[in-house]
Parts: sequence; C-alpha cells; structure tokens
Amino acid sequence: MANIKQLNEKDYDRIFELSQYAFQYELSTSELEKKKAEAKRHKIWGWMEDGELAAKLHIIPLACYIDGEPFKMGGISSVATWPEYRRKGMVKELLQHALHDMKENGQQLSFLHPFSFPFYRQYGWEHAFTQQHYSIPVSKLKKDWGANGYVRRVSENPSLLHQLYTSYAASYNGMLTRDEAWWKQRVLKDNAHIAVAYNPRHEAEGYIIFTVKNNEFLVQEIVYNTLNGRKLLLQFIGNHDSMAENAEMIVPEDDQLALLVDEPRFEQQLKPYFMARIVDAASFLAAYPFQGNGSLAFQVEDTFFPENNGGYQLRVENGKTKVTHVRGVSGHQIVYCSIQILAGMLLGYRRPVDYFRLGKLQTDKDTILQLEKMVPEKKTFFADFF
Repeated sequence: MANIKQLNEKDYDRIFELSQYAFQYELSTSELEKKKAEAKRHKIWGWMEDGELAAKLHIIPLACYIDGEPFKMGGISSVATWPEYRRKGMVKELLQHALHDMKENGQQLSFLHPFSFPFYRQYGWEHAFTQQHYSIPVSKLKKDWGANGYVRRVSENPSLLHQLYTSYAASYNGMLTRDEAWWKQRVLKDNAHIAVAYNPRHEAEGYIIFTVKNNEFLVQEIVYNTLNGRKLLLQFIGNHDSMAENAEMIVPEDDQLALLVDEPRFEQQLKPYFMARIVDAASFLAAYPFQGNGSLAFQVEDTFFPENNGGYQLRVENGKTKVTHVRGVSGHQIVYCSIQILAGMLLGYRRPVDYFRLGKLQTDKDTILQLEKMVPEKKTFFADFF
C-alpha cells in the first residue's frame, strides 16, 4: 500500500504523541527517552495521509517457548489511530501488512494485548492466555511452610534471574525468551525489591520481584522451579505481616495456591489476557513438537490472511513433521478448523477435545483421540506485557 510507510527515529516525536493521546497517558522527558530507546528494537509501520501520521502499529521481534523450544514471534503493540481518521480501515490494512512482514521475517506466531477480543478475532488472533489474579491476606501466608533453606534480598542480578526464569518459562507455552535488553527495559525497571530462595545447598530455586507500599505487598513476578522454592517465597511474603495486610499477585491460570494454604477462601479471579495468531501455518506446523508417530490432515480457514487457507497433510515420525500444503484434503483423519482455533489448540490454551465438544473444530471421534495424543499437554502462560 502506498499509504503505508516504515517509520524511524526521525518520526519518534509524532509516534509517541499519538500513543500518549490514544492511550491517555503523559510521559516525562526521561520516560520519553526510555520509550525511544525501547522503540529502537521495534519495526514501526505508519499509515500516512498527506504526509501526516494517521495510524500506526509496532512489531516487536521476540521469541516464545512452545514445549520448551523457542519459536519466533512478532509482538503487535501500540496500535493507534487519530480520532479524525478512525473507521476508515487503516488498522485493518496495517495488520495485513504486518502479517506479510512477519512472515517474510520468519515469525511464525504473533501475540497482542487486545482492547477488544472481537475486533482482533476478525483478523485471525485468538484468546490464548488467561491470568489468575490473587488478593490474599498476608496473615494466611504467615505460617511455618516446612521449607528447607532461606531467602535473601539481592541487588539486580540479571544473570541469576534469567537462569531461574528460563527454566520456569520452558514449562509453559508462550512465555518469552527474554534477552538482556528486555530484562533491563521491561522487567527490572521500577526500582522494585528482589529476593531469591536458596535451598540448604545454597542453590537458587526461585525469586520474587516485589514492592511494599500502602499496606500492600505487590508481587510483580514470582518464579520457582521447585515446591521447596515456592514455599520459601510464600513464607517470605508471610513474614511481611507487620508491613502489609494483603498480597497481590498474578499467576498462571492453572495455579493451585488454594490447595496449599489452610484457608482457601481468598479472592481468586481469572482474567482474559493476551491473544495469539499463527502467521505462517505451514512453517509453524512443520516446526511444532507433535508427539508420537502418525498422520492426519488439517483443513484450515484463514479469512483475513488467505495465504494460510487450505489443507495441510501431516506425517510425524521420530519427532520430525513433514507438512504438505494443498488446496484441499479428502479422506479420513481430517480436522476442520479456523486459524484461530488451530492457534489456541496447538499453543495449549485448551485441549483439542475441548474445542471439539464446543463445535469449534470438526472431525470424527477417532481422529480427535489421535490428535489428543499428538498435542503436548502444556498450558499457556504469559508473564510479560507490551
């Protein structure tokens, strides 16, 4: 499209002028400089009208874990339009342009945080991440958890935190593979406290990033790779009973803290979070870690990005998948679904049988049982934001 232009550092002032207006926030001079530094890793596409920026979106080149393996992912962020240019299809065109760009750059997936789930569903993104929010009285955590070891507050140690985070992140689908810049710019940026849990052998088993203010213990991130490490961190929170009344934290959807505490009646709320999309179905299916050996076919509908439309014949042998993209498939062992449901299913947000029971994918019972065996049982979680 002639109206679409890649923006650069010369455009930063008008880029962030639009962001501040659209998302209703104000940046100080120092905050603006930090935003500009972060934007250097972004690819920013703008829709121009008579030389003026009318709408824009950012693509952040990232990677995420699926069954412990990294997959390239394009993070869509800061999608904004000036009010006088809205409802003219500019964002639609920018999103389609972004999909072509991400495919050319080998980004098999795309994540975004939606202002509206229906809006982005029409363009092929699907709800794939839900967070569980806890608000729990600190007194409920004040007890002897029977953990072995100790917790120490530490100064910033990105290397240690990265090691612990990487092990934890690989146990969920969708977690970012953070780099040094991401740690500094997006995680360790608010002068929060950091504490690390160690076992009796002085081996780190988890960490917590937190603040204590206004009588609340605010957990920005909690990571643990053993039950012992988790208990040490929970006891550490409980030890703040003289400083905070409540602890606020965000955890994976499948977290089971209510089974660990003596009193399970505390506020637990599930909140839909990020959406995901398959950018390049053929490439993604070929790289996806299907389990076991077998063959089946997907007939996929992608109304917004028709490059993904058609049939995909899969043959899985010894951990390798051969994919043949054809116009259509026929015969047995065929799964019919949209690109949205394919993403939700393979990322692990819900199991194939869940989508089958809801009529979101069509196949026979034998094929759905085979698909259940082929898709790894790993839940989604996304701890970051962009």
